[in-house]
Amino acid sequence: MIKVAVLKIKLYTSWVHSLKEKRMVIKSLMAKIRNKFQVSVAEVEDQDVHQSMVIGIAAIVPHSAQADHLMDEMIKFVELNTEAEIVAEEREIR
Repeated sequence: MIKVAVLKIKLYTSWVHSLKEKRMVIKSLMAKIRNKFQVSVAEVEDQDVHQSMVIGIAAIVPHSAQADHLMDEMIKFVELNTEAEIVAEEREIR
């Protein structure tokens, strides 16, 4: 049965001092995630808070085990591709 993996990652960017700077950081990170994993990615919360980024990711997967693995890989990828600190993550498999 096909599953949908949903991942929400909240990041803290202490060095960002404007919304323009935040947009450059988040757009770059979202493009990297989209290109690497072929998933849907969007900024889902805190659009007007310059030191907080919340990214929502959704992917279609064939089973729950692959969903867990994919979400683990995406978290690792985010850690390696940004200086932002991951402060929270929420996972859901539907």
